Amino acid sequence: MDKEGDSFVRFLTKSIFVKFSTSFILVGLIPLFALSYFSVQIFTSYVERYTTSNQQQMIMYMSYNLNSAFQQYNDISKLMYNIRYEGLAENINQNQTFNVNELEQINAIPIDSFLKTLVFSDKYITGAYFMRSSDSKVYSQERENRGLTEDLLPIVEWKEKMNHQPSKAVLFPTHQDNYFIGSKRGVFTLARNLIDTSGRLTREPKVVGTLFLDIDTSMFQQFLSELSLGQKDELVLVNDQDEMYFSNQKNRTLDEFLSKSKDNEMLVLREDIPFINGQLIAIIHRAGLFEQLFSARATVYLAILICSIVLIIMGTWFSRRLAAPIRKLIGQMAVVESGRLDTRLPVTSNDEIGRLTHGFNRMVERLREHIDEAYVAQIKQKQTELNALKSQIRPHYLYNTLEVIRMNAVDKDAEEVADMIHSLSNQLKYVIDYGEDRVSLWRELEHLHDYFYIISIRYENRYELQCDIAPDVQMEWPVLKLCLQPIVENAIQHGLRQKKRGTIRVTAEKQEQNLVIIIYDNGIGMNKETLKSINESLNIPGHPGRSVGLKNVHERIRSMYGEHYGLSVSSQENIGTSVQLCFPVSE
Repeated sequence: MDKEGDSFVRFLTKSIFVKFSTSFILVGLIPLFALSYFSVQIFTSYVERYTTSNQQQMIMYMSYNLNSAFQQYNDISKLMYNIRYEGLAENINQNQTFNVNELEQINAIPIDSFLKTLVFSDKYITGAYFMRSSDSKVYSQERENRGLTEDLLPIVEWKEKMNHQPSKAVLFPTHQDNYFIGSKRGVFTLARNLIDTSGRLTREPKVVGTLFLDIDTSMFQQFLSELSLGQKDELVLVNDQDEMYFSNQKNRTLDEFLSKSKDNEMLVLREDIPFINGQLIAIIHRAGLFEQLFSARATVYLAILICSIVLIIMGTWFSRRLAAPIRKLIGQMAVVESGRLDTRLPVTSNDEIGRLTHGFNRMVERLREHIDEAYVAQIKQKQTELNALKSQIRPHYLYNTLEVIRMNAVDKDAEEVADMIHSLSNQLKYVIDYGEDRVSLWRELEHLHDYFYIISIRYENRYELQCDIAPDVQMEWPVLKLCLQPIVENAIQHGLRQKKRGTIRVTAEKQEQNLVIIIYDNGIGMNKETLKSINESLNIPGHPGRSVGLKNVHERIRSMYGEHYGLSVSSQENIGTSVQLCFPVSE
């Protein structure tokens, strides 16, 4: 037991990690955690109480204003009962049935004029319509004089909901007023029956007609602006039947809203709206609500600042003792980064620095072994594969080009030969440069134009090359070198030679984070069996297939950029062929 105790004491005295960790915890972390914890607890409690109370008062104030606004529109609907007819017999003065059915009037004025008065009595009333009960005739007025499509009016459904309480006003949830031609405003509708009160009251009131007022939902915005809600906070107005009248978040269903209100991270506030027997419900993100108050955060930041100063002082003192061996280790690491893997550091202690030095020496030794055995071999193998792929196409391409020039010189002896040789020299400089695998898009297109110039002269300008570069494509984006010419060559040899004339079109566009180049030709195309054989050969490693050029370009792209890139071929017989090449965009 004594030996074990002595060993443990020696470990504590020699371990810089233990000394530094103990000092850091005692001098730094304990005050930091203590001050932060108590500050956050005190200020959070205060902020939550104050902010919650303030938001509750704002919701209550808004609910009161909303209820008053609904009551105001209810009072407007009661204007139907303000009947004063001077000079008429008393039995007619109070006979709403005769007035509406025979005279087509409400309050001694035509129904249309009465509806227009209601529409312009409040800026949020967008439309008013009245359905006469005797013959279901609909009178309507709209603020912008739009025509009414009666078939789209859900009056029958609304009337059914009013039957159980025909003498009371009913408020219908938000909907679009697309029954007015050319209108798609969001409105809610207030409906009230006009009851004939001239005779004896009966158990079933005599309904002369029904008035409907469309009120723009922008009416809610004047109240919503009074609340300091965040972008993710939600406010919903519902009635006792869980029908949603308004929500500040579009395309949000009531079920989604209620499920979100069960989240513990949300503050849920409710206030009653007596007019609709409903509630105004607000769901506010606690984090967003309390983040705006900086007093609590300032206190925490002050505590962290004080503790940070203490930690800096202690860290400076410890760093003086640790600086010398660490500097030596950093210096040797720089030597290793330069490529020298024969460096070693002497181990002078048994503490963490000594173990770190020993581990560094082992790491350098293992790294050198790994590079010698695996990494260099992989690089050589990769480079060999790339060189082999490139060597397949360069001789093939040079032989074909020189043969075209030779045939043209023999057949025509034209002055164009000089230009052709100039184009060929440009191509040779481009092709024989083995030092680069990727070039800019404009260089690859320039090389393609040089090649096509020779081809166009060889075939008496029977073929045309068109290039279409999308505006969002940058010509400096890198692509695989010699990726377009083999495709165009295949298009001429296998697609256009059997036709008198033809066109090859090269397009480049950006699709998400990829550069997509498509080469079209309007040649003879391929049948389904040939196209299937070519696509299968592209995806089988080592399978040469019928088209060496396509296979070569495809494997070079996948070797350099990964399995998600490469080329694909599509074709229709007697219509043409298109080859799509995909590269990652590198800004």
